[in-house]
Amino acid sequence: MTALAGVRVIELEAKGPAPFGVMLLADLGAEVIQVRRPAPADAGPGGAAGSRPAGTVALERGRRFVALDLKAEPGVSQLLDLVAGADVLVESHRPGVAERLGFGPDACLARNPRLIYARMTGWGQDGPLAQAAGHDINFLAIAGALHPLGPADRPPSPPLNLVGDFGAGGAYLAIGLLAALRERDRSGAGQVLDAAMVDGISSMLTAFHAMRTSGDWSERREDNLVDGGCPWYRCYETAAGGYVAIGALEPRFQRLLLERLGLAIEQWPIADRDQWPRQRAALAALFAAEPREHWERLFAGIDACVTPVLSLDESRVHPQMLARASQPAFGLSAHA
Repeated sequence: MTALAGVRVIELEAKGPAPFGVMLLADLGAEVIQVRRPAPADAGPGGAAGSRPAGTVALERGRRFVALDLKAEPGVSQLLDLVAGADVLVESHRPGVAERLGFGPDACLARNPRLIYARMTGWGQDGPLAQAAGHDINFLAIAGALHPLGPADRPPSPPLNLVGDFGAGGAYLAIGLLAALRERDRSGAGQVLDAAMVDGISSMLTAFHAMRTSGDWSERREDNLVDGGCPWYRCYETAAGGYVAIGALEPRFQRLLLERLGLAIEQWPIADRDQWPRQRAALAALFAAEPREHWERLFAGIDACVTPVLSLDESRVHPQMLARASQPAFGLSAHA
């Protein structure tokens, strides 16, 4: 894709959200130069790049790389030279670090007033936690997104790092950068973006805050419509250990589900929350009686919103994923 052809991005080496957001820009055609720390003298053949985790390598597709020591003046000077010809700079240091090292917003914008200087952090540039360490799970916890996740009788379950790092962090960073580029087309001026995962998470929770305020969302896990409490929107274990996902929220889908299962609709009041525990237990026993393949065949072509829960390896070869070419070209061989 070439929508961002001609846009040059300078990315300071980081983990998690910033590389994902910049990957999206690279996928849209932006030219990306990643500034890495110099490899240590004992790094061996390939230097630091040879020891990078597979997930990191996958997120860094579409880049060129340059090694600069940003703790020394020559490296900072070279970075500012790169900035002079760039459209975007993305850094993920704690607040104040870039200024102390000599490549903060003021220094960069002095070299290039059209630059969009993006700061990707978990907590943001201010507030009592701005200088605190943290990872995806911590940002989710403070922003209120971790508490509702997982079974009611166990601790909250982290949703991989899809919500904080990649959704509220990297994807919101990319949206902010696209908006800033559009604004620069109008004004001709650059700007500084303060992209914080806690802000993105809060934005993603908009509907749930509204439901909580209106009394439509319980603070108890597995007690709500889309948190596994509703029998029509949860996963059930099947025989031999597989799982199926049920998403039959609307009455027409629920009726098709019940009909296909051979259950009498009049005995299954689909809007009665008091019946949810009994209905969950009954459906759990039913789905546990047959393997996942049986349920896949039974619901094939039926609009009951029933799908198998696929592993990463299974997903890669599913006909829908293949038809859409949805799997990323991350340049790694499949794990044996």
